[in-house]
Amino acid sequence: MGNIEPHAYKQNRDHHSQEPSIKHTHDSGHSHEHGKNTNKQALKLSFIIIATYMFIEAIGGFMTNSLALISDAGHMLSDAAALGLSFLAITFGERKANELKTFGYKRFEVLAAFINGITLMLISLYIFWEAYRRFSQPPEVMSSGMLIIAGIGMLVNIVAAFILMKGNTSENLNVRSAFLHVIGDLMGSVGAVAAALLIMFFGWNLADPIASVVVAVLIIFSAYRVTRESIHILMEGAPPHIQVSEVRSALHSLPHVKEVHDLHIWAISSDTPSLSCHIVVDDSQVNTIVINEAKDVLVNKFRIMHTTIQIDTSDTKCDVYEQEH
Repeated sequence: MGNIEPHAYKQNRDHHSQEPSIKHTHDSGHSHEHGKNTNKQALKLSFIIIATYMFIEAIGGFMTNSLALISDAGHMLSDAAALGLSFLAITFGERKANELKTFGYKRFEVLAAFINGITLMLISLYIFWEAYRRFSQPPEVMSSGMLIIAGIGMLVNIVAAFILMKGNTSENLNVRSAFLHVIGDLMGSVGAVAAALLIMFFGWNLADPIASVVVAVLIIFSAYRVTRESIHILMEGAPPHIQVSEVRSALHSLPHVKEVHDLHIWAISSDTPSLSCHIVVDDSQVNTIVINEAKDVLVNKFRIMHTTIQIDTSDTKCDVYEQEH
């Protein structure tokens, strides 16, 4: 009747029910570790590339008096910090759990993504302010130097974005936030190139602050998405790709299951969903069978590997539920 961990019953399972889950778990674990190593290498290499060119673009921005370049260099500084922080987050997150941090340090990745999102928003506000000042008195800009530096910056960001695309940007929020940093900076370089061409051929100096504003808007949208998703995880929200109602129905449809309650689904990090629940059965003799079948469904159908399931019977369910609440 107490808390029953799924792993405690692996030895009691018959050969046919045991084999699929063990094979799936092994393959998933291997894939997860491979993906994590790929993410680390992508973040490390991207950090080196972005940080190196950041100094060149910052110096070039001041020399050419281009706000578009200066803002793009500032965004590159944010990129370098984001990539470095993301790399440290994954490295730090690999530390083993201990008596104080029983879940380990995986959630540090989500915290890094949250910091990245807030940083992007602050940089965007700074760009807006500087652009507002330049609209009234557009300064002279060295368009040729601006074009060369922005063009090289665009190529640098394309290379960094390509490297990060090899990582797990679809599932790992931390890597995706770093990827969005680079994409935002790439848009900044594109805007700077366009502004340099307009200034060079038409003498339109307003193109410089306008390009900066366009980039700032793009950055804010990216920052909002990353910040919203990281807050959702920090607030123990259910992962967006997992429908709680579908999980409940799948568990409830198992033989001998009469009710599923106190169901909680959350994420320790963006790619580590967890679940806990109470399952009410009609016969205490089938506890082992139900727990194994529930684990199989959660692993194979929903990819939820970290589970804690308590089995209750009809005569004790109400008492247990009332004590917990």
